[in-house]
Amino acid sequence: MSKPITELTSNRPVFEEHDPEEELTTLNLGPTHPATHGVFQNVLQIDGERIVSGVSTIGYIHRAFEKIAEHRPFYQITPLTDRLNYCSAPINNMGWHMTVEKLLEIEIPKRVQYMRVIVMELARIADHIICNGILGVDTGAFSGFLYLMQEREFIYEIFEEICGARLTTNIGRIGGFERDFNEVAFSKIEAFIKRFPPVLSEFQELFTRNRIFIERTSNVAAVIPEQALDYSWSGPILRATGVDYDVRVQSPYCSYEEFDFDVPVGTNGDVYDRFMVRNEEMWQSMRIIEQALQKIEKEPKGVFHADVPEFYLPPKEQVYTNMEALIYHFKIVMGEWETPKSEVYHAVEGANGELGFYLIHDGGRTPYRLHFRRPSFINYQMFAPMSSGMLISDAIINMSSLNVIAGELDA
Repeated sequence: MSKPITELTSNRPVFEEHDPEEELTTLNLGPTHPATHGVFQNVLQIDGERIVSGVSTIGYIHRAFEKIAEHRPFYQITPLTDRLNYCSAPINNMGWHMTVEKLLEIEIPKRVQYMRVIVMELARIADHIICNGILGVDTGAFSGFLYLMQEREFIYEIFEEICGARLTTNIGRIGGFERDFNEVAFSKIEAFIKRFPPVLSEFQELFTRNRIFIERTSNVAAVIPEQALDYSWSGPILRATGVDYDVRVQSPYCSYEEFDFDVPVGTNGDVYDRFMVRNEEMWQSMRIIEQALQKIEKEPKGVFHADVPEFYLPPKEQVYTNMEALIYHFKIVMGEWETPKSEVYHAVEGANGELGFYLIHDGGRTPYRLHFRRPSFINYQMFAPMSSGMLISDAIINMSSLNVIAGELDA
């Protein structure tokens, strides 16, 4: 039998009972408070600086993505996935394309799979840069955040070279990519994996043995594995509790089973462990990217898409001048090809945890039903109950360590 969450969450004293005669203060933490890192709200009952209870409220930016998807062909759904976790949009894009490929039973060339791995791991690094950098800001250390942001810009330059976009990328296509990685893209990737390790090492030195940072994060919001699993946690915050669940290992996709990498886990499940797990995951992502570059060298050059012409858009110069190409382009974008009636679920290891797509298709132009399993939505459910007994300052750091992305929370 696992302990109540309030016994697990902080190294500060916890209220076992509260005198009903004492007057409590109601505090609206959000939806516009800068410390909430997004448009969501927690209505807290506080006694001084300590939280007695709280209720989480979402819905302030709800954009009805799932409902919109029921009225869009497959290709027009890709930009919706960008707006989930916009800190690592390529992972969302790839996960959606793989879901459609599972529905259509499309076999993806190895070279394309390795290219996808590179893009997804770069996106994971970019996401962890933001999370750990901002966690430093929330503990009073701004310099580490500024230092890492420059590296995120280099990742965005790689994305821009591959697809022309930086944040909401719309990267890739069903079956692969729109175009091959050019030499500039490969040279920028190689340059990044050389320049990033010393920067990451220096960032870690700023925090991992910093007494102030350790005092602010160690034993704060600690969660045991049983509680994390009860709330369906996944991703770095689950692994910080000691559970080594990673979709890339448990249910491999894009040939992840061929890669040699470790799944970092913590011991206490506290804010400090979450920080350390994400740091180590960036190192592991670098290992994976290096291996993917080596594997690409052994594959035939010029392969960047599966042999599925009904889902590969013709070149733009032909669309502008050739009627057949224009018709073909229209049929692909508007979903005019015959597709099977089926029901599939596909998950990838997003930056915040298991990112899943549950697709029910009736053979029409659009999905009959599409559900996004957004890890932020699942992970955030635990925030209010685990905040009971915390100081407000600890609750803010806890929220930062959960890496709640508003677009992914409130799709």
